[in-house]
Amino acid sequence: MPNQVFVWIDQSGGSADTIAWEMIAAGRQVADALGGQVTACVLGDGVDELAQEAIQRGADAAILVNDATLGTYRLEAYAATLVGQVQEHQPTVFLMGASSRGRELAPYVAAKLGVGLAADCVEVGVADGSLVATRPALAGNLISRITYSEARPQMATLRRRVFSPLDLDASRSGQVVSANAALAEDDIATKLTEFVTQEGEVSLTDAGIIVSGGRGLGGPEGFEPIRALAAVLGGAMGASRAAVDAGWIPYGLQVGQTGKTVQPDLYIAAGISGAIQHLAGMKTSKVIVAINKDAEAPIFKVASYGMVGDLFKLVPALTEEFRRRLGK
Repeated sequence: MPNQVFVWIDQSGGSADTIAWEMIAAGRQVADALGGQVTACVLGDGVDELAQEAIQRGADAAILVNDATLGTYRLEAYAATLVGQVQEHQPTVFLMGASSRGRELAPYVAAKLGVGLAADCVEVGVADGSLVATRPALAGNLISRITYSEARPQMATLRRRVFSPLDLDASRSGQVVSANAALAEDDIATKLTEFVTQEGEVSLTDAGIIVSGGRGLGGPEGFEPIRALAAVLGGAMGASRAAVDAGWIPYGLQVGQTGKTVQPDLYIAAGISGAIQHLAGMKTSKVIVAINKDAEAPIFKVASYGMVGDLFKLVPALTEEFRRRLGK
């Protein structure tokens, strides 16, 4: 179909990552502007219900690939299958979420197809019948708008929490087309032997509220008040690169240019000076609260609200006040 917009449904264990529904919302916007349709690409094992949900979330149709080789994400298997479907259906646009899997998968697929990719975008639109993708550049100090050559599909990955998922509409219906996986198990070099999951913590990339600490915490024990505030707010804990490099906190919690890019509703930065590398990972947060004893710290230039003072007094005070107001 002309002007078909492909959207990859990022899922694990049959449960969609919320970024998948955000991508359908973005795809819906692009497809409506192009006068085309949104097709959800659902890969996995036993994911029939996800294909139906994708349509109820705003897709017009779905390509369903159910196969044991796709039961868990592996780059070779997923990429080969997606490349095959693109070559068969010839979509105009292909959107993926900038999740950890999407950031690996999208450039691999683009390279195999011989097309360009606009990565980590914060907006997509249409001009003169072609996709226009907007992304931060130079650590967020510039905004670049990317247009595409004649090569198709036009590909982009979009940041998490930029597009709001559409409401689920159980009355929506659409065609679900079954397809085959591209690789047999013997043709896949990667073999998965074990998963290790960490329970009981809010995902940094999914969190609507993040409380981060930096060099100003003074050591690993300094993260205790940060952890307590995050827990009261039901949010996630983050850190600056300085704190991670010092060995105070695991790398998985690093926010910034060389860590995770986040866009929560509320970002509280305590003891973080605001180096450009850190700002690149969080400056698009909806509300930023900075807590620092240095009134000239660069973090205050991007903060919605600032608190100048001793974080070891201010953060516990905030925690107690939130605990009182939230009834915790």
